[in-house]
Amino acid sequence: TTYDTLTDDRLSAQRESSRHVPHRPLISILVPVYNTPEKWLAKAISSVAHQTYSNWELCLADDASTAPHIRPLLEHYASVDPRIKVCFREKNGHISAASNSALELATGEFIALLDHDDELTPHALYEIVMAHNAHRDTDFFYSDEDKIDEEGHRHEPYFKPDFLPDLFLGQNYTSHLTVYRASLMRQAGGFRVGYEGSQDWDLALRVTSLIKDLSRIRHIPKVLYHWRAIPGSTALLSSEKNYPVKAAHRALTDHFSRLKQPVELIAVPGDHWRVKYPLPAQPPLVSLLIPTRNGLKFLQRCVDSILDKTTYPNYEILIIDNASDDPATLAYLEKVGRVIPNAPSVRVVPYDAPFNYSAINNFAAQHARGAVLGLLNNDLEVIHGDWLDEMVSQALRPGIGCVGAMLYYPNDTIQHAGVIIGLGGVAGHAFRDFARNTEGVFNRARLVQNYGAVTAACLVIRKEIFDQVNGLDDKNLAVAFNDIDFCLRVRAAGYLNLWTPFAELYHHESVSRGAEDTPEKHERFRLEVEYMMKHWAKELKHDPAYNPNLTLELTDFTLAAPPRPWLP
Repeated sequence: TTYDTLTDDRLSAQRESSRHVPHRPLISILVPVYNTPEKWLAKAISSVAHQTYSNWELCLADDASTAPHIRPLLEHYASVDPRIKVCFREKNGHISAASNSALELATGEFIALLDHDDELTPHALYEIVMAHNAHRDTDFFYSDEDKIDEEGHRHEPYFKPDFLPDLFLGQNYTSHLTVYRASLMRQAGGFRVGYEGSQDWDLALRVTSLIKDLSRIRHIPKVLYHWRAIPGSTALLSSEKNYPVKAAHRALTDHFSRLKQPVELIAVPGDHWRVKYPLPAQPPLVSLLIPTRNGLKFLQRCVDSILDKTTYPNYEILIIDNASDDPATLAYLEKVGRVIPNAPSVRVVPYDAPFNYSAINNFAAQHARGAVLGLLNNDLEVIHGDWLDEMVSQALRPGIGCVGAMLYYPNDTIQHAGVIIGLGGVAGHAFRDFARNTEGVFNRARLVQNYGAVTAACLVIRKEIFDQVNGLDDKNLAVAFNDIDFCLRVRAAGYLNLWTPFAELYHHESVSRGAEDTPEKHERFRLEVEYMMKHWAKELKHDPAYNPNLTLELTDFTLAAPPRPWLP
């Protein structure tokens, strides 16, 4: 509230400036009404009436309320403001039918959705219109939100990411405030009866399916919607109304049926979802690339855990030996490829040049036979056997580039759950040091989602994409940030990078490289930071997976003070 509570002067300035924007679209706000307590219904209507942008119409559809105050209240508001339209349904049809009745009243270019006991902030429509004027082709806007109690106290702000298609399939995070281009919403068919409780997600899934260019979906990183948290409200406790979970399952099932994509939908704690994609009948060969120098204890544990636990049926292991000189390690490397009968192929490839992580992996990729590459550190340890099934099934999806895993420290805290671009300067790991099984923030640590980057400590990608972007940068980034740069180049080539919490491994973190504690290493690190700052300056300022209201200091997902600049 410190930064988004607007003074009277600022509200007046918005009213004045909104009169002079080049395009002033009519925005129709749909409100289905049913037996709403008078106080909350009046507040909802008042929140629209006090908008700093004036070209709106409020379309209220009463769903045959039995409470006696509803009709006179709605008739009163309609009589004092011609922008308020009301219809009274003769028969109760529930929220989807009532919302469609409100939609029939609407004549606006855009449709905004408001629940009958929630509130818009005074500048909600102004922000939508300003963003619309900056990006006229946008079809779908959504904003951040918070909750508001009976006393008007605000809490639990959800500072959302930009549109991440895979996170959106796990949770309906765009829901409040949602504004659609009216023609597209009607093309999608409006609300569907039978999906009550997740009717808004069902609609959003159908609308987004019609939007082929994701840049036409815009997130406004400002709290524009207050979700009423009162007894009986889904804002207070979703389990009070269990039917939304079944409706969500039905909406997601229909979505993938329309796409003709066979998937398995698995419930995730928090009433969210995992979409499990199938592997092809003949899974492609995966080449697992493991650079090493000595470090026998860690290397042997890594290789043994892969061979002992991995259920994926078609893979090879390439150990790239970067001039090991430990006799025990050399003895292991000499025998590892030939003493395991009926096991996947294990090959040792010598690499005698000075350590250069990028060059080593590029060299290894040239020797790989697989259509899919897995970049692995030698200090990993597989936890569950299906880790590679999950990563490969994601990597084989059209449009997906790099796929990263959930990595834990040995003490069962998170080491890597995706990478936030700009965090701590260049990049930092999301949810680092959070406890294993944490929900993170708004359950994001439990859900598949798109990030700008994932760590190459465990990264799976199709070889054709690796080759398309010319692999890792072995000229400018020999040690640090080569994976971040690689992921950003993959994204720039038109692919979405993805992190999954359903591939879990332990990571003992860079044990064979040694500490970054020599003057030479410090200077090299400084030069690589400088390169990233220069080469990816725009990307470091805003990560689509991370909200500008959140800090880029070392503690991720905490509030920035003040928020970082954002322009529509």
